[in-house]
Amino acid sequence: MKLVADWLTDPATVTIMTLLTQDGHGAWFVGGCVRNALLGRGVEDIDIATDLRPDDVMALAQAAGIKAVPTGIAHGTVTLIVDHRPFEVTTLRRDVATDGRRATIAFTDHVDEDAARRDFTINALYAQADGTVLDPTGEGLADIQARRLRFIGDPRDRITEDYLRILRFFRFHAWYADPIAGIDSEGLAACAALADGLGQLSRERVGAEIKKLLGAPDPAPVVAAMAQAGILARTLPGAMARMLPILIAFEDAPPDPIRRLAALGDVEVAAGLRLANAEITRLSILRDGMSSATPPDALAYLHGADIAWDIVVLRASQFETPVDPTVRALIARGASAVFPVKPADLMPRLSGAALGQALKTLEARWIASSFTLGRAELLSRLPQSE
Repeated sequence: MKLVADWLTDPATVTIMTLLTQDGHGAWFVGGCVRNALLGRGVEDIDIATDLRPDDVMALAQAAGIKAVPTGIAHGTVTLIVDHRPFEVTTLRRDVATDGRRATIAFTDHVDEDAARRDFTINALYAQADGTVLDPTGEGLADIQARRLRFIGDPRDRITEDYLRILRFFRFHAWYADPIAGIDSEGLAACAALADGLGQLSRERVGAEIKKLLGAPDPAPVVAAMAQAGILARTLPGAMARMLPILIAFEDAPPDPIRRLAALGDVEVAAGLRLANAEITRLSILRDGMSSATPPDALAYLHGADIAWDIVVLRASQFETPVDPTVRALIARGASAVFPVKPADLMPRLSGAALGQALKTLEARWIASSFTLGRAELLSRLPQSE
């Protein structure tokens, strides 16, 4: 079997592969770029495996005038940059020892040893410069064709090498497996049995995996499986999966992990994910909006059209009621509304804290009127004490 993909013949890719295969050395595309090309999906990153040692890769690149960055040279990885594009080049490796988070590796000249240390059969496919696909495990191509996600060899062995693979198992299933076929039972049982190992992972790693999972087209069946296996309770304590499939059915916007996280729980539920401050703020707004009676136009004025729509859809999912089709117009009106009173309208009569409070009071009245009160009417309603 051969890959057919534009990136195979891209001049930058050809330059890298020509560099790495001179003097009889081997270089192979590996992992996600091969998997996605076989599935007909887009490829963002091109990873390459080679039998060259990292120092040799650096030396060859320097001699050819190619920028080389030793991004992980102790583990065999050098990033080569051609036409402003990065290519991760990693020496073939085998694991010597693992502790559930990190591996001690040794370099090898054998592709099958490199494949054996990877996680899933569909991620252990290699391709030569001309696109010829290699399947060292003997199972990757069949699993790609069946859209089946399976660990390489014994799932327990793969998981104890790196406990992050528990979460990757669910994330990759949501993105690449056939949802009708269901989750591999052997892999699911191993994840459930070894779930205690998740405690060894950093919150950053867990958070990154959960967000990638929730960004899949429809992660609801996988999240339900995580709940059944006890994985959800360990990563999102207190999360409730019931609302997620309803939200996904109601969505008419691109998948958004924070919107979907709001369907699972509040900021406390997501505390173990180490979200960015902006993500925490947005999650808080969404959850507060779900429990408030603030109308859609006011939400749009206060938070913008996108967040207002997210709250409307979350509310509808919460009560399992369809979204009112007139809401879009309300949100558009709120998002474009401009408060007609300026600070200068109240000066010099008011200043400082009193001025700020008066502006807040008038703005609240204006919002409550669905933006119908004009400047003159608002100013006339300002009590003398203000």
